[in-house]
Amino acid sequence: MGRHSVKAPAKRPGRALILSLIAAFAVVGIVASGVFLWVGGHLNPLFAAAESGCLEREQLVVIADTSIAPALADIAKDFDEASETCVETVVKPQDSADTAAVVASGGVDADAWVPESSVWVDRMSATAASLGQTAPDVEVGEPIAATPVVFAAAATKAAEIASAPVTWTRVLGGALPTILPNPEASSASLAGLLALRGHSSPDDPRQFAGAMIELGKSIPASTSAAFGALSTAPQPSVVVTTEAQVAGFNLDDPAETLVAAYPADGTVLVEYPLVRLPARSGGDAGGATADGVADAAETRAALLAAFEKAARSDTDRLSAAGFRAGDGTGTIDVPGLAADGPAVAAADLDAAAQLEILRAWAVLTLRSRMLAVIDVSGSMEEPAENGLRRIDIFQQAAIGAMEKFSGEVEMGVWVFSTARNGDVDWEDLSPIAPLADLAHKQEIGGIIQSLPSRLGGATGLYDTTLAAVQRVRESYDPEKVNSVLLITDGRNEDENGIDLDTLLAELAKIDDPSKPVPVIMIGFGPDTDLAAMQRIAQATKGAAYSASKPEDLGTVLVDALSQRTCRPNCG
Repeated sequence: MGRHSVKAPAKRPGRALILSLIAAFAVVGIVASGVFLWVGGHLNPLFAAAESGCLEREQLVVIADTSIAPALADIAKDFDEASETCVETVVKPQDSADTAAVVASGGVDADAWVPESSVWVDRMSATAASLGQTAPDVEVGEPIAATPVVFAAAATKAAEIASAPVTWTRVLGGALPTILPNPEASSASLAGLLALRGHSSPDDPRQFAGAMIELGKSIPASTSAAFGALSTAPQPSVVVTTEAQVAGFNLDDPAETLVAAYPADGTVLVEYPLVRLPARSGGDAGGATADGVADAAETRAALLAAFEKAARSDTDRLSAAGFRAGDGTGTIDVPGLAADGPAVAAADLDAAAQLEILRAWAVLTLRSRMLAVIDVSGSMEEPAENGLRRIDIFQQAAIGAMEKFSGEVEMGVWVFSTARNGDVDWEDLSPIAPLADLAHKQEIGGIIQSLPSRLGGATGLYDTTLAAVQRVRESYDPEKVNSVLLITDGRNEDENGIDLDTLLAELAKIDDPSKPVPVIMIGFGPDTDLAAMQRIAQATKGAAYSASKPEDLGTVLVDALSQRTCRPNCG
């Protein structure tokens, strides 16, 4: 039995006499006061809280996010003891992501759910739809508590980090090293991304996409893992989190406490609503009449409303755990937190916008397996508009682009021109392998540095493209996004190779919908054959871009990554 349960006394001689005396006193109660203890075998609620104990309890089951569950469990204990009804309120801690999935599948048996943000209700509905099911009919109440999104820093590094204003703008520009727990499991991270987007340029969506790629280079699986990473970060860093998460960490008496840094350019609130779930079974209802079942449901609904009110009113317990009132107000006395919280009003957490960001995040952080194919024809020695050689500009852009890839990406490198190895136009310089392997990443860096010494020949574009697609498909990994990234400054010049129509026909012949290999083509410079590139991209469900300026290469790389889910219908 759970909290406040009473064990049945051991069976012993004389129990029948005791039961007879109870029945007799029941009759006296009926005559004397018009109320009764037993009716049809059920305990009257008026006597439920009698000090003699409860013979039958009404149970409330509340699933709460792990961050607020301990505080709600304490509140539930006081609520049960103070209630005039014999009630047992069970608070079950569970991550909101897990609960959303269970509720979507219809497998939860509880009266209410207190998620970390109402966005989990929308994600539950989206999950149900993806399962081909109708989303459960739930009712989202007003927030019981709230906590603002903040940046957490190690106390010993806080002064250094705060030497400049701590802002979302600094995160966007890469000036504030930031660790983002996985937003697919963290409401704080998802809300933080919404705040980050709000401070990005509305005229340049690539700025926000680029920031997400940077944040996605290393993704801690949990907030606690992110906090642990602060001590090993190569430079003073912050974690996107909430006041409540910082409070929970500091209240556990860690070796080094955290300090909450409040974004000077505004923040958002993560709210904890009480969500009423569809009526649960309530246990063994064998023999119960329809009226009895309805009465039980009505009783639980009334008790749940009372518990919700009690939880929202118990500001002392909530603030002691690092939570503020549902509107974000209130005072907190927890190490590492400001007493009065952020001065900037919280922005509205648009659930639809958060889901849109989550979809973009899923695309940008997909585990990729990519073969980079680089043009080293003689024309790459020609000067660009700024006086640098095309190959010099490419080197600079490629080094910057490499830093955008996470360790989850696998990459190999080919170079091509014409007749590099007999009649073969391409040269395999590095196999497809994880960039998390430092030696492999350094090898690719060395290849990029060596490119000027490899220049020569014409542009063997079509033969190389076909061979690259074949190579990636030969070693296809169904758990990853397999693609070819081809960068060229010109058009096909191999008179002894295949023509465009033959290339397209061969690509169609080897096409396998179960093993898609999109070709992402980037034309670098004014001489590229964009029309041919577009036809190749269309045939492979890839994309073609023109990077006519030195700074465009990084931009089109972000585009290429962020449009993966829309192919072949990208605008």
